[in-house]
Amino acid sequence: MARKRTPEDLTVEELRQLLIEKRRAERQTRLERYRVTGRVVMVEPQPAAVPLERLRSGGMAADEEGEDDWEQPRRSSTAPTARRTRQPRTWVDRLLLGVEVAAALGLVFVLLNGMNSLRSLNQEVASALIQPTLTPTPLIMAVVLPSGHTPPNAPGGVQPNDAEIPEHLRPLVQSLANLPAPTAGPQQAVRIQIPAIGVDHPVVQGDGFDQLKKGVGQSAGTPNPGQDGNVVLSAHNDVFGEIFRHLDRLNPGDEVILFTSQRTYTYIVQQTQIVEPTRVEVMAQTREPVVTLISCYPYMVDDQRIVVSAALQE
Repeated sequence: MARKRTPEDLTVEELRQLLIEKRRAERQTRLERYRVTGRVVMVEPQPAAVPLERLRSGGMAADEEGEDDWEQPRRSSTAPTARRTRQPRTWVDRLLLGVEVAAALGLVFVLLNGMNSLRSLNQEVASALIQPTLTPTPLIMAVVLPSGHTPPNAPGGVQPNDAEIPEHLRPLVQSLANLPAPTAGPQQAVRIQIPAIGVDHPVVQGDGFDQLKKGVGQSAGTPNPGQDGNVVLSAHNDVFGEIFRHLDRLNPGDEVILFTSQRTYTYIVQQTQIVEPTRVEVMAQTREPVVTLISCYPYMVDDQRIVVSAALQE
């Protein structure tokens, strides 16, 4: 009679097979219990148990091969389904990723476009707020320098010298001849002194023929003494007191003193020049406070002008 084998007598392969059979029996027990309670479970068929003799004769390797063969169909049966489900999902994921990238790029474009529009709007507003620098425009532009007249020894005596005026501008000058002279204000010049040549005479507003009979005339629209700009003063050299007869004796550094009803301003002679009667640019306004003295020249000929420029003393 064969002796009953103990676990110590079994090989590793035999113990492993016994463990498999035990687990299979427990599984069958559980399945029977589920059937009794009414729960149905789909169970895949299990491979047949391998006898102990096959294990001893090397059948374990064959059984493992059989188990692998049993697992292989199951994997092969499920693999195509997994591939079929993954492929559409991968395509959808790629599509969604493309949509997200396009949306992000669109958002970046909108932000950049908005920033450019805002920058352009700010530049337009800034340019609109910048006001151009305005320069005063004289109401009346002289066509010839003031104080022009015929010499006292000329036929007909002393008269306004219309021959100096270009023919096409004579109607304009004649239309302006009777303009009323402005009334002197408290800041306007009322008197002029030039110590180097002994000049001390009143200043009147306007430089027309009638105004220069009364004294030194200030051209209309020129600034008051002490202000920035060109104060233009004219007088005769050989008639009506010969006030500016000796302007040609002035030298750089000599003083020209202008009086208002409130204070006194001193100008320093800078230069003297002889020009044609049509050189009206010497009356142009300047950024600095200056005074320009004008008279006919030479004495008793009066076909040119002498112009003396002086700057305000600091």
